[in-house]
Amino acid sequence: MRARSCVLSVLFLIFSFISAKAQWAPLVTDAGAADRIAWWREARFGMFIHWGLYAIPGRGEWVQWQEQIPVDEYAKLAGQFQAAHFDPDEWASAAKVAGMKYMVLTARHHDGFALFDDPQSDFTSMKSAAHRDIVADYVKAVRKAGLHVGLYYSPLDWRFPGFFFPGIYEQSALQMREQYHRQMNELARHYGRIDILWFDGGANEWLGFGGVEFSGPGWHARPKDQPYSGKFDWQDVATVSRLRELQPQILVDNRTDSPADFLTREGDGAIGGFDNEHPWELCTTITEGAWGYQPNAKVKSLAQLIGLLVGAAGRDGNLLLNVGPRPDGQLDPAQVARLHEIGLWMDTYGESIYGTRGGPWLPGDYGASTHRGNAVYLHVLHRPADGVLVLPALGATVARASLLHGSAVTEFEQKSNSLRITLPADDAIDTVVKLELTQPLPDTMAPVPVNSGAERMQP
Repeated sequence: MRARSCVLSVLFLIFSFISAKAQWAPLVTDAGAADRIAWWREARFGMFIHWGLYAIPGRGEWVQWQEQIPVDEYAKLAGQFQAAHFDPDEWASAAKVAGMKYMVLTARHHDGFALFDDPQSDFTSMKSAAHRDIVADYVKAVRKAGLHVGLYYSPLDWRFPGFFFPGIYEQSALQMREQYHRQMNELARHYGRIDILWFDGGANEWLGFGGVEFSGPGWHARPKDQPYSGKFDWQDVATVSRLRELQPQILVDNRTDSPADFLTREGDGAIGGFDNEHPWELCTTITEGAWGYQPNAKVKSLAQLIGLLVGAAGRDGNLLLNVGPRPDGQLDPAQVARLHEIGLWMDTYGESIYGTRGGPWLPGDYGASTHRGNAVYLHVLHRPADGVLVLPALGATVARASLLHGSAVTEFEQKSNSLRITLPADDAIDTVVKLELTQPLPDTMAPVPVNSGAERMQP
């Protein structure tokens, strides 16, 4: 028992590290890559949805692993999964009201329970108490709402010991891989156009939960810079290539071993630095806590969420904001209310988010900036005490400055080495100043450092 406990402790610690960092597969280099991802760059804002059997105990999507619930016992939850109030039209409406342009649903998480029909598996929503193909209904509703359709899928499956020890349990690992390839084929062939496939839990870096190995000193983690090197392989390159053949327009993230369309950052603290060379997305939750449903989870403040959205856009990235529906499929009212508030903000300030690029100034203590054509949007999240924002000269002439939410002209003074802007005395969570230049800025440009709190560019 003691040895088993030690192994579990090592596994948990190792995966805590692995889950905190994104996979960094190489980006695609084909001729159509820029055109394929153009809509996604313009969208800037999407909804993530974590929903599955784990919503029933209500202790997060990792409840099976964290509490070491036996596979057979956990599988019984499918008999309680009725999805009585699952209404994908309401989900899509909530996303649209919030100003989101795309949605990503957990078609299958690490517990292996699929929200779609797989005739060769007994562990699906079709064979649960709901007797319903959740993905089919979701895809239909999202398309009807005019939003882009995304699906999350994890090749990792806790039911297969071959994931943890692919060398010893080779047959189990091969069965898990066969399931992955088969289910990818089901999703690619039977649900119409899919715009995003958001992989998680795959790639050789994840095998063995980051590399639990045994040698002379005992159990230890595989060195961080060394991926799994055994003979088992997910065959991601072949699988994703087939996926792209069936869905030529699809966007794939970087959490496989196959070239990706965009990079991922996970969690509020991973917002990171400015990067306008690689398409990237920050995914995080609307609540404090897990991604899956938790009763009475604290919803983050509007100011905090707007700060994340502006912070991502100002660093030239997207924000994928997660909600966790209740066990019956209904969105939590507190989360819906916050989405509505975000939508009201986007109704006024969406011009400064949609279709913009990060910069021209680096994010700093003041907030962040975005731009499009000859317009620059300053998101002042922290108003200077004297009400005067001083920024380095841009190298372009400012013809006019005004508050985005009205016609009020803002005073500014432009010198050879600085731009001084007088801000109104208000308590807005984000004072957005629109600067109109005499000539357009390029989409991608070297960002101008800001002396106070500036962030350097990092990949």
